[in-house]
Amino acid sequence: MTGTYRIADTLVQITSLHGEVHALCVDYKAEGTPQLQIVTTQQDIDNEGEQSDATRMKEGLPPYTYPDGYLETLAVYRQLALWMTQNRDTLLLHGSCISVDGKAYLFTARSGTGKSTHVRLWRELFGNRAVMVNDDKPLVHVSQQGATIFGTPWNGKHQLGSNISAPLKAICILTRSEKNHIEEQTPQQAMQSLLQQTHLPKEALTQALTLLGLLLKHVKLYRLGCNMNPEAAQVAFNGMNQ
Repeated sequence: MTGTYRIADTLVQITSLHGEVHALCVDYKAEGTPQLQIVTTQQDIDNEGEQSDATRMKEGLPPYTYPDGYLETLAVYRQLALWMTQNRDTLLLHGSCISVDGKAYLFTARSGTGKSTHVRLWRELFGNRAVMVNDDKPLVHVSQQGATIFGTPWNGKHQLGSNISAPLKAICILTRSEKNHIEEQTPQQAMQSLLQQTHLPKEALTQALTLLGLLLKHVKLYRLGCNMNPEAAQVAFNGMNQ
């Protein structure tokens, strides 16, 4: 099965063994000469299953057999993310991103902290002014002028995202707190947390670390302690727009 899609301003041709990845990418379908061709094999799928088991073991969870079609979607994104790092100065970050009035805010944290819940508060607060970019794995293009964040088909279990891009105004590290408060961070303060949430392929580790350093230099950084009350969204937005 073969299809062509425009993802992060790049035409990507995907040839797969199963149909799930094409169903996932349907809103990104495009025509033209591909700049990248991704072909998956059964070995790619098996490797994803092994990595999934290893991750679950680290988290104290038992192994789980995912369907090959789902594992293939991960294998495709792994190849795409590597190529983007090597050829497009673009990083894959784990986080939930929302755009308000055309400017994007990325919330990142360990799984289970409440990124999706917090971003839902933003959608409720800002209504039509807010557009979800991606709720799980957006791509971020980095340059000396700043950063642009792109929606991707890999947008989390709730499928919240859009085929759009926006200038990335701020990155906010999310933590739980009884009282809502936000503070600006230096690159040195934010680096450790963001290293844990950035895809760092071993084949392009030096490039990825260089891009991450540039990102932290040109995008405002914050740490938000929040509860899940509606005022948390207003505190976060005000703090990042002083």
